[in-house]
Amino acid sequence: MQAFVTGIFVKSGMSRNLFGARHMTSILTNTAAMAALQTLRGINNNMEETQRRISSGYRVQTAADNAAYWSIATTMRSDNGALSTVQDALGLGAAKTDVSYTGLEAAVDVVTEIKKKLVAAREPGVDKTKIDKELTELKNQLQSIAESASFSGENWLYNTSTVAPATKEIVASFNRSADGSVSVTTLAYDTSTSVLIDTSDASRGLLTKGYAVAQPSGSTTTAATYYLINPGTAAASATEVKLTSTTSDNEIDGMMLAVEAMLAKLTDSASTLGAITKRVDMQEDFVATLMDVIEKGVGRLVDADMNEESTKLKALQTQQQLGIQSLSIANTNAENILQLFK
Repeated sequence: MQAFVTGIFVKSGMSRNLFGARHMTSILTNTAAMAALQTLRGINNNMEETQRRISSGYRVQTAADNAAYWSIATTMRSDNGALSTVQDALGLGAAKTDVSYTGLEAAVDVVTEIKKKLVAAREPGVDKTKIDKELTELKNQLQSIAESASFSGENWLYNTSTVAPATKEIVASFNRSADGSVSVTTLAYDTSTSVLIDTSDASRGLLTKGYAVAQPSGSTTTAATYYLINPGTAAASATEVKLTSTTSDNEIDGMMLAVEAMLAKLTDSASTLGAITKRVDMQEDFVATLMDVIEKGVGRLVDADMNEESTKLKALQTQQQLGIQSLSIANTNAENILQLFK
């Protein structure tokens, strides 16, 4: 018996297609269904992977996806976490330097005002005791500035400890070298250069130590030493910048020379601290930019292209529908064979 079904000759359990190739048709083993099932399984696996990328946003989420890229991304994310801590430390350091710099600036203004009062005291007939009252208030203002310039328990302008002011370090950066070793970079500032008042040792404070000057004395000069604020430990050989009704013009000139030297020290200290403040601000901006760049670089390695993945998902959904239809057709082949026996 011969029959022609959908372009296939069936004879004695063997079939030949229109091109002459032979293959066996069996009701026990449906090779077409197996092939369709295998294709559908591959489509489903691809769809599952695509859906995972869309839901997570990552092309490389685990080491199994791409071990090299996953390793790089994990390391750089860890470094970015360290840089985030550095950013916090820089913010704390910036606050400390800003407070100290603000205090030094205010101190420069007050000492400048003191210099003006001394110049005014040189005028003939002026009441020096009244000017001294103004000097006293200006000194109190300097005391207030030094004591209040504190942040997070640290004061770089006012020292009460018997230990000399030390060098302070601000964490500035986290570094990873080519061989994988890591290190931390710090910014150092010697606070001994900015202490205004030292109650333990007057010689360590810019406003409490004595300034030796060549005080005018007629046509010659004499050595004299003046300090501005007495913290209780002033040197006995030094004289406080203070006016009385009997203060001579030569003494006022000597005080002005000492205040001028003091002002130069304050200006130099403020310049140094201002440079550190600027450096901290620049480093803070750099670290923030570096973190963004690292995050962007990691994204290029492991982030999924959502446009591409969504397009791929649409195509896979269409393939899945066709695969299901193909499997359904393959599963009806046995029914078609039964028609030959009718």
